[in-house]
Amino acid sequence: MRMRQHGVVITLLLGIVSIGTAEDLPQWGEKHSRNMVSIETGLIETFDLDSQENIKWVAPLGSETWSTPIAAQGKVLIGTNNNQPRDPRHKGDRGVLMCLNENDGSLAWQLVVPKLGPDPYLDWPNAGIPSTVSVDGDRVFVITNRNEVVCMDIHGLHNGNDGPYLDEGEHMSIDQDVKLEATGIDADILWIFDIPNQAGTYPHDSAHCSVLIDGDFLYINTSNGVDNTHKKIRKPEAPSLIVLNKNNGTLVARDDEGIGPRIFHSTWSSPAMGVVDGQKLVFFCGGEMLRAVEPGLQALFLWPVVHAFKALEKAPEAGTVKLLERIWKFDCDPAAPKENVSEYMRNREEGPSNIKGLPVFYNNRIYVAAGGDIWWGKNESWLHCIDAAKKGDITESGSRWKYKLGKHCCSTPAIADGLLMISDCDGTLHCLDAETGEPYWTHDLDGEVWASPMIADGKVYIGTKRKTFFIFAAQKSKNLISEIRLDSAVGGTVTAANGVVYVASMKNLYAIEQK
Repeated sequence: MRMRQHGVVITLLLGIVSIGTAEDLPQWGEKHSRNMVSIETGLIETFDLDSQENIKWVAPLGSETWSTPIAAQGKVLIGTNNNQPRDPRHKGDRGVLMCLNENDGSLAWQLVVPKLGPDPYLDWPNAGIPSTVSVDGDRVFVITNRNEVVCMDIHGLHNGNDGPYLDEGEHMSIDQDVKLEATGIDADILWIFDIPNQAGTYPHDSAHCSVLIDGDFLYINTSNGVDNTHKKIRKPEAPSLIVLNKNNGTLVARDDEGIGPRIFHSTWSSPAMGVVDGQKLVFFCGGEMLRAVEPGLQALFLWPVVHAFKALEKAPEAGTVKLLERIWKFDCDPAAPKENVSEYMRNREEGPSNIKGLPVFYNNRIYVAAGGDIWWGKNESWLHCIDAAKKGDITESGSRWKYKLGKHCCSTPAIADGLLMISDCDGTLHCLDAETGEPYWTHDLDGEVWASPMIADGKVYIGTKRKTFFIFAAQKSKNLISEIRLDSAVGGTVTAANGVVYVASMKNLYAIEQK
């Protein structure tokens, strides 16, 4: 993680001395743990769009924005769609990754990606690029709407086309009769790994992954899923977790869990990492809702399971793909039905469960939410606390506590100073004791929530799909600091970097700074 300002920062402004800490946020959450907390201090307690109170700058996005903003190397990166084109050469629905200048929100460059085929279930209309980028030095990694892993130069083409990939113009005009030429506004692509074609997957709805970077390795969930009938897995042998060499994009490892044949919807939960008893482990939630394998084969099932894999220490020999070694697994819904799974589609009373948020590693434990699919499944979800130091099947031995949430949950928990915050799709924010799971308080956010909470500077930040943004005190007793109306719904998680809070609505990215 590149530190732009670290430790004590002293700023003289109008005779006032401000002391705080600040740093970049190069990937989702704290280091590899995926815990969305920040060391930032001196952050805003309120803002106002009409009066522009505490608004540093506003950058227009598309019409739908589901990704989370990331700030690194003087840039802010966020995925959106093309419904407010920055470049008139690109017409119609596209996935767009915008790279903005951190100081004023102006556009530095953008990656524009055509849709993946005519089937809307491969690349959902207007969803843009929902994945959150990860930055490593001057390299940017993102999963596009075409389910490609793309490595880019954070400086774009302003410092030349670095290669070895030199076909940026062809990539941005895949489905056009006229091939475009790359210009200074475009991304500088260094390499591309096409997950469907090179790993043999079949994506569903939208590719969603925040790439986990560890040394020379990238850990990526593939979004392998069902086809447009929602009953058939086109690529049952495909991996759900892959590992690439970050320097050249070659495939070096994959899971061997046999998840593919039992997927009900898709696998959108990104991996996390932690060190347990001196061993580096990768935590991955694979399987979602399940279905039986093809008729005539043994009917095996995989429920929403958290897997812990031994992390790679070195790359395998050239040309070989290593199988990840599983250390343990945890079944988040062992009592769910195990036969004729497709019969439970649209059943809101009973059925299998899935996992959409990220697992969070904190104090040798994994915290993860699981429950019925938000579109097709039962109205039930829970938050699990799992002992990450166990081995084997730890469904019983690894459970520390379980807490009931609302009907569905897409959220990733945030944990700081022993307090855990998580939201559910019913629109409730929960504050719990991370050690025991005992609730301290809840709050009705009056609107569906798909985003996750972020904790920074003793405050909790979260937005809803009903255009409302909330700021709470991060403490055992409930204290609502601010409630602010936005221009449109919030689909992504709030982030903070270098003294600025970044809030993305569907249509605009707000850089908010205490003045």
